[in-house]
Amino acid sequence: MKVLIRGAGDLATGIASRLYGAGHQILMTEIEIPLTVRRTVALSRAVYEGSAQVEEMTGVLAKDQTGAETAISDGNIAVMVDEEASCRRWFRPDVIVDAILAKRNLGTRITDAPFVIGVGPGFTAGADCNCVIETKRGHTLGNIIRSGPAIPNTGVPGNVAGYTVERLIRAEADGALEPKVQIGDHVEKGTTVAVTGGAPVYAQMTGIVRGMLQAGVRVRKNLKIGDIDARAEVSHCYTISDKARAVGGGVLEAVTGFERMKDKFAIVILAAGAGTRFGGNKLNALVKNKPLYEHTLEKIRAFGAFPAYVVTGSEEIAQEAEKNGITTVWNREPERGISLSLTLGLKKAMENRPGLKGVLFSVCDQPGLGISTMQQIFRTAFQHPGSIVCAGNGERTGNPVCWDSLFFPELLALTGDEGGRQIMRRHREKVRIVQADPEELKDIDRREDLVHERR
Repeated sequence: MKVLIRGAGDLATGIASRLYGAGHQILMTEIEIPLTVRRTVALSRAVYEGSAQVEEMTGVLAKDQTGAETAISDGNIAVMVDEEASCRRWFRPDVIVDAILAKRNLGTRITDAPFVIGVGPGFTAGADCNCVIETKRGHTLGNIIRSGPAIPNTGVPGNVAGYTVERLIRAEADGALEPKVQIGDHVEKGTTVAVTGGAPVYAQMTGIVRGMLQAGVRVRKNLKIGDIDARAEVSHCYTISDKARAVGGGVLEAVTGFERMKDKFAIVILAAGAGTRFGGNKLNALVKNKPLYEHTLEKIRAFGAFPAYVVTGSEEIAQEAEKNGITTVWNREPERGISLSLTLGLKKAMENRPGLKGVLFSVCDQPGLGISTMQQIFRTAFQHPGSIVCAGNGERTGNPVCWDSLFFPELLALTGDEGGRQIMRRHREKVRIVQADPEELKDIDRREDLVHERR
């Protein structure tokens, strides 16, 4: 697959190493003047050197689309100066990995690619990305977080050989950096290791200089400009770190899982109900300042790898669906019951993607449903073939429901207004419930249901 990595520092390079080794095509973006301390093991070095070799990878600076495509076709990794990652518009990546490590999100959105990964603090899985990779040292390093954020930034560097803040070399003043030692040099505590803005910078501990910014770069006071390692292994200065490999492993696991699920599922949104119990067109009722149906359509944009269809008789919903890349399937006879919408949507999905593994059916009146819950339903369905997977709480089942292709014939045979629940009752042993917050499961059936949702 095509993977766009935002950032090309040492951690991002560790991620690239895992993905490159697995055969993926990689484009990395950087700022005009990279500030990578461990530059000997970072492809960001290509920005000012033209190319950079890190272990088995070669990063090549590309000035434009043609240059990037040439570098990738030659078996290398393309590196571009593109702070906003605008290259995603022509590169059209399957996956975006934000590995800038700014401790905050600088603009990455869950809709920027079919699958979006945030690295470290500043991202929330299910909100601005599909998953987050933990970067804090310890037993959770490299874990895939599929709901919520990573551990917050503490401001204290990880413990390496008993040292934390002492490991860092920080600028003493604003101005140009003049290194007094080289990466790989052994230094004693108190040694002058650099001069910044005319002020000397002293080592806070004894060890090997594992990283140092390039000479001449302008820095600000207290910026991290270098790193000292008490383990004193010179080879560590020229090899990807254990932390970067662990984080890269987490990214590779997430990407591999996505790759195997890609194109295997479809989504059908049911939005053709007559709103009998509501007493009117409930899908146009305002919830948190927008029509009820828009909440579902917007969430579906987070699943760009799966074709999506909305079954409706509403021109307004159809137009909004088109804006979100969702195909309309017309149902002009809602009075025939939900089974008609189910079968119309399923037939269209099967027609467009023969060999589908499963289809997720979602109603359009659950504004509290979370993207993370939907993701977990897909993952559970993929990991447990032959299952009916739904959101629920305790033993209570709810929507959405993902049906394995094994049940397509029974779904197509449905009539009336009961929908798939009769099939679930016949195959109770096949039903798997993904636990969700009760608020996610609430639907808008009556006008009084809007009172709570409008708050």
